[in-house]
Amino acid sequence: MSIARLGKVLATWAVLAAAFLVVSASAESKARIVRLSEVQGTVQIDRAAGGGFDKAFLNLPVIEGTRVKTGNNGRAEVEFEDGSALRLAPDSEVDFTRLALDDDGQKLSTVQLVSGTVYADLHPKDARGKSDQFLLNFARESVTVSEAAHFRLELADATATLAVFKGKLSGTTPSGQFDLAGKHSATINLGNDELTNNDSARKDTFVIARNYDDAPSDDWDRQQTDYHDRYATAGGSDVSSPYGYGVSDLNYYGNFMTVPGYGNVWQPYFIGANWSPFQDGGWAFYPSFGYMFVSGYPWGWMPYNYGNWAFAPGFGWVWQPGNWNSWNALPLVVNAPARMTVPTPPASGHQTVMVGRGLAANPAVGASHRVTINPGSASFGVPRGSLRRLDRLSKTMERTSRPVVVAIAPPVPATAPATGFGTSSSSIRGGTFAGTATTASPHTSTASPTRPH
Repeated sequence: MSIARLGKVLATWAVLAAAFLVVSASAESKARIVRLSEVQGTVQIDRAAGGGFDKAFLNLPVIEGTRVKTGNNGRAEVEFEDGSALRLAPDSEVDFTRLALDDDGQKLSTVQLVSGTVYADLHPKDARGKSDQFLLNFARESVTVSEAAHFRLELADATATLAVFKGKLSGTTPSGQFDLAGKHSATINLGNDELTNNDSARKDTFVIARNYDDAPSDDWDRQQTDYHDRYATAGGSDVSSPYGYGVSDLNYYGNFMTVPGYGNVWQPYFIGANWSPFQDGGWAFYPSFGYMFVSGYPWGWMPYNYGNWAFAPGFGWVWQPGNWNSWNALPLVVNAPARMTVPTPPASGHQTVMVGRGLAANPAVGASHRVTINPGSASFGVPRGSLRRLDRLSKTMERTSRPVVVAIAPPVPATAPATGFGTSSSSIRGGTFAGTATTASPHTSTASPTRPH
């Protein structure tokens, strides 16, 4: 073979090799965006924009490279596309080191637990039965979840405690691999990476790992899980979405209905004739994405990133589900009133820009507080699952056109009867609603059966 011919062959192979590398690199290049779905107390977020940690707000997008941490009175939840959730107890930090899609559409998630305690409630299988990949790293160890599982991981200075409530998972340490089934726990010595099975976890009853803060984070995790389980399929929702994040909030904070000419639509409770879905929120900057509109409403995720808002005469603003193939950084608007200005992002800068009442964070954990629900507020500032029958409260407000003052008690203590939701009693006197921190369906007042955890 001549030198010239050999040179052409080598050049051809170089081009093919480069093309292969480009294809391989692009296999995980599809970015994913998940949701900061709960913020209580002191929570901070680093949006990978170069500015370090900043105050976190409900509904902020979480992208690859995002870091979230909680203070000593803070809790947070990140909700994934399929409705799975990762929850941070107080004094915890996690890094989302990978949020990507492969060429087959499989979701690839890798999270690093830097410190503290996290709860994971995962069900990584789509409608086709295909499993996504979820990897939770800590120190030099990792946990892999390939099927539905609910577990807690606590990272201390020299040990990590892993407790599986439901399902099973696999773990990897420098000294070997292990499997852990539901109602079992394992303690990993991070000094020499030796795995020690918890003898008490071998029994047929689940034992919560010891040396854990007295704060009721297990109860909180269970309440959040129960909230999602109850409202994900409640009501007349007909979203037909490949995504599950935000559906629970839609069923709790509003209702679906059929409007002639607009089809099956959703509308929040506590709105008035002058309410607009864009009057409260903010603009948050993310590298590679630019400014994204973030809603300040507790239900404000799916209606702002999929489908579109439409103004229906006689009904007001409604959300039309759809457009599931694309994620909208800017809300889509149809048939807007002439006086309405479509939201536009800031022309420059990277600072968070507030709109109206801005972005919201729930009060610190365990603190008694009162919330005033005003006409036209669309539940702004109402913690999810904290009140019974928002639909009835909404109808009461429609009749009286008066604000409703809501007294919310602290979460149900661990010694309360194991109903899954606690008890609730409420009354309306002179425009004041007194209730307790319970989660009850707006479609039924029957308590949920007891759930293990």
